[in-house]
Amino acid sequence: MSAPKLIYLSHYPQHLQTSIQTLIEKNKLAEYLRAKYPTTHQINSDAALRDYTFELKNRFMKQSSPLSQARFDNKIHVVNHALGLHTYKQQKQGNKIKSKNEIKISSTFKNVPEAFLNMIVVHELAHLKEKAHDKAFYKLCEYMQPDYHQLEFDMRVYLTCTEMVGEVY
Repeated sequence: MSAPKLIYLSHYPQHLQTSIQTLIEKNKLAEYLRAKYPTTHQINSDAALRDYTFELKNRFMKQSSPLSQARFDNKIHVVNHALGLHTYKQQKQGNKIKSKNEIKISSTFKNVPEAFLNMIVVHELAHLKEKAHDKAFYKLCEYMQPDYHQLEFDMRVYLTCTEMVGEVY
């Protein structure tokens, strides 16, 4: 039997994929994640997510475009490689054009460690200033969350685990 493809980790070096595959084969991946991230966040409502997101924006990005909304969305499917979405809408009302920046986070992340939620919110906030996933974008993510890249990897390990063995938390 061949090893399952690690779709969430396919862009990482082979030695990291091999380490995760070994944990899967030993049925230790969920245990590894729970040891590293023992608790989940308590941000379970849209209002709490909005407050959390606005607090991060005000701490790190006061000068960026205003944010009108942050909420969980059960229509965002991780399978399509979307963890969250940043949308920019313009609406014409009379002679005025109103614009809104919105952040939607997949409902999948209602029961994860706070570090994972933080990483996703930071990612979406960075899109307020940097639209492309380029060097400036990741530099901004690291400014807001210094261990951003490690958290992104670990969150992808979490997604791999939930796909292969079910709920971790």
